[in-house]
Amino acid sequence: MRKFTAVFAALAALVTLVSAPAQAADLGVWTGPKDNVRVAIKSCGTSTCGTVVYASPKAEADARKSGLTTLVGQQLLRDFEPTRNGAMRGKVFVPTLKVTLVGTAEFIDARTMKAKGCVLGGLICKSQVWRRIDGLQQARVDNVNYAP
Repeated sequence: MRKFTAVFAALAALVTLVSAPAQAADLGVWTGPKDNVRVAIKSCGTSTCGTVVYASPKAEADARKSGLTTLVGQQLLRDFEPTRNGAMRGKVFVPTLKVTLVGTAEFIDARTMKAKGCVLGGLICKSQVWRRIDGLQQARVDNVNYAP
């Protein structure tokens, strides 16, 4: 199930969309329980997208095994839009599986969200709780070299 890590990292940042307009320039950087991937979420026209800004050495190694040069810089979230129940739904690229699936993000509070990704038509699903990073943790992300 480690292969879903990128899915959940990417979905985590969508929590702020419940209260933020689609035109927001920056919706923040989000990370998962193990802080192995961080995703910056931003407006991409009329929808929302998310790009990896940090990946641990292990996450990068997993991405290379799947044929990517680097995980940093990969757009994992595309076309995320609010749903009627206040959650978000869109397309999530999972580099380790080389597939794009449908993912959802459920708002818990301003700094916490539950990300869910499913395969096989919803037969196998996994969810995790992610958190928004700000302040000193954000500064660490800003100092990362984004270029491969």
